[in-house]
Amino acid sequence: MGTRLLSEHMIKQLQPRLKYVRAYTTGKNKATLYAWDDDLGLSESDAGELQRFADSYLPPYVCYRVKAYSELQRDGVPPAGELPEWIVEAAMKRDLDQDGVIAVMNGMLGNGGIVFSRYDFNSGTLHFNIHTTTALTDIEKELLDRYLSEIIPLGTRCELAYWSGNESSRLRSG
Repeated sequence: MGTRLLSEHMIKQLQPRLKYVRAYTTGKNKATLYAWDDDLGLSESDAGELQRFADSYLPPYVCYRVKAYSELQRDGVPPAGELPEWIVEAAMKRDLDQDGVIAVMNGMLGNGGIVFSRYDFNSGTLHFNIHTTTALTDIEKELLDRYLSEIIPLGTRCELAYWSGNESSRLRSG
């Protein structure tokens, strides 16, 4: 499964000239690859090489676009931020599947669990339900959303529905 972190790692491994790399889901089966070399630039030849690499070695169901790293802010891409080691390890597994994603996320939920609900083919969105015995704080919901977004395939988004007791809420995420 091609997560953001795995894709970025593969690019850096096979194209070491590119020191700054960020992959970001931009739509259903779409992702933009942002990159810079040591000189804080992206030459046409490096951009072309990165595009060919993505088309050949990254998940084939995703349509990739290559841009200079400086376009991140203009495109409104949120900062990647630090992640717990166990999320990084899960995202780097090439064989992480739906059951693996659920297991990783359930490891975070001591008082509940997460289940896959459905895949919206039209929007490329994975829907999950999170059931807990107590209400989650906004920070907990934000972390669950962020961590789940890191271990689902590049080119897909996720939406979480939260259920605790008799209350429910929805959070649309990336």
